[in-house]
Amino acid sequence: MSLRDPNALRPKRIAIVIANPAVSTTTGWPVGFWWSELAHPWLAFHEAGYAMEVFSPDGGACEGDAFSDPRHASGYSADDIVSRGFIETPHLAALVAATKPVEAITLDDFDAILVAGGQAPMFTYKAATTLQQRFVAFLDSGKVAAALCHGTAILCHATRSDGSPIAKGRTVTGFANVEEDAADEAAWAMGALPRDRHVMPWRIEDRLRAQGANYVQAGAWRSFAVRDGNLVTGQQNFSGGATAAAVIVALGA
Repeated sequence: MSLRDPNALRPKRIAIVIANPAVSTTTGWPVGFWWSELAHPWLAFHEAGYAMEVFSPDGGACEGDAFSDPRHASGYSADDIVSRGFIETPHLAALVAATKPVEAITLDDFDAILVAGGQAPMFTYKAATTLQQRFVAFLDSGKVAAALCHGTAILCHATRSDGSPIAKGRTVTGFANVEEDAADEAAWAMGALPRDRHVMPWRIEDRLRAQGANYVQAGAWRSFAVRDGNLVTGQQNFSGGATAAAVIVALGA
């Protein structure tokens, strides 16, 4: 006899998108997605009884940004036991090693899309036109569309059929200028960059404001997410749980 509840409803299904590996044009470092922005939402959705799949714009193996890996020698994310648990669970780690391409995401199969961040989206999402189209399709269909940290770069590139930015007139958040300032200071202190150069080639907050969005934030490194109808955005890497919680509420749980 099966232990599954025969009366259970179809679980909500979430398409989580992480970035493919890239190289920063500003630092020359390899960049990727941020582990906590995958692992923390995954845990929240798992506890809600949802089903998840992992995608990337091109499909294939993905890599986390080095400082986001709790095993990294710097110890920057050493306390992130949720990400460590994800990484050290073979069937979950395998999803990152063989992501599906975003072109495989269909509206009929998923209730929401969540685009995680990391440094790579700032260098690659302008060219990720299929991801842009899928994100707009979720948003315009009334399904939940969410983005987190530098993953909110997708809002800065995606447009509707009339060419208007999807963030225009919406209340959103994303990686804040004050946080970019802190990242720059850290890179300068390490000697990784001269003081006339920045870690990121452009800034989320500036771009969203310029596009007519109502950009809001909660202060540097504070967990924060905002929901505007079926659009959910999270501020930075500490906001994965809050972003997932807002998605769960938006889905009616």
